[in-house]
Amino acid sequence: MIVQMFKQIKHAKKILIISHVNPDGDTLGSMCALKLIIGSKADMLVQNIRGDAAPETYKFLPQIESAKTLKNVQNVYDLIITVDVASVDRIVQSAREIFDKAENTINIDHHKTNKGFGKINIINPTASSTGEVLFDIFIKQGIKITKDIADCLYVAILTDTGCFKYDSTSVHTLEIAAELVKAGADIADLAQKCYDNKPKAMIMFQAHCVNSAQFLCHDKLCYTIITNSDMDRFNAKDEHTEGIAETLRSISSVEVAFVMKEIDSTAVKVSMRSKSVDLTKITERFNGGGHQRAAGCTIQKPISIAKNLLIEEVKKFLE
Repeated sequence: MIVQMFKQIKHAKKILIISHVNPDGDTLGSMCALKLIIGSKADMLVQNIRGDAAPETYKFLPQIESAKTLKNVQNVYDLIITVDVASVDRIVQSAREIFDKAENTINIDHHKTNKGFGKINIINPTASSTGEVLFDIFIKQGIKITKDIADCLYVAILTDTGCFKYDSTSVHTLEIAAELVKAGADIADLAQKCYDNKPKAMIMFQAHCVNSAQFLCHDKLCYTIITNSDMDRFNAKDEHTEGIAETLRSISSVEVAFVMKEIDSTAVKVSMRSKSVDLTKITERFNGGGHQRAAGCTIQKPISIAKNLLIEEVKKFLE
């Protein structure tokens, strides 16, 4: 598969690398690392529902400023590469049309729920992150890891392992991190940029979301609902929702936490975190995916109906 992947890259005239919707550090770091390898014939698409550019937190990543948004991407690509996209529904409709029309597609991921929606699929469900998958690919191809590539891959791994604290972190993950440091990644600087550089608006918005949280099942379930009016009130961006589910999960009594964000009057996006429940058994019922302790889905229902449907599913695992 890896050999086929690089043959496709070599012969493609124009390539588009796609993040998952509402991108995080893994999908963005992986995207930028791949862009650095491929060069000028590759463009990047950052999928933010509200049409924003790359999240402010990650604007230090090499090449990220050149990324396209859903507003300005055009259908001119013969090869599409998705990175860290767990399921095809994590590609919004306008980008999905470009993906579906492409002559060739490559799907690079680490989610166990990924069903292989690309023509070429490179999926390692035991990897901590897509950044880890890409590192292994690059090494097998004999690609030199420069400082810029090391920075991108380190950010991908750092953020998707929760600073190496999640159970997806393996000995191999730590060995890769050490190799990236040897290649020039400054771990203190990158950690500061990822975690200690949040805009005031983001903190205030998240404080509101946490303060609005609801508890059920003897405080084992905690959730918060974010409407578009909430987003407008705080002038919040999609990226400002990142980390809220983790904060709710950190409450000692909570076993499952979720953040439900309104897309429009007919659909919501859900981000879930747990301490012990296998969330993929819940999200797969809504055609979503992810990991046992971190998963997500999109529910094609109005927010009030979607909330009740999800709560009923979660209760089955808590009661």
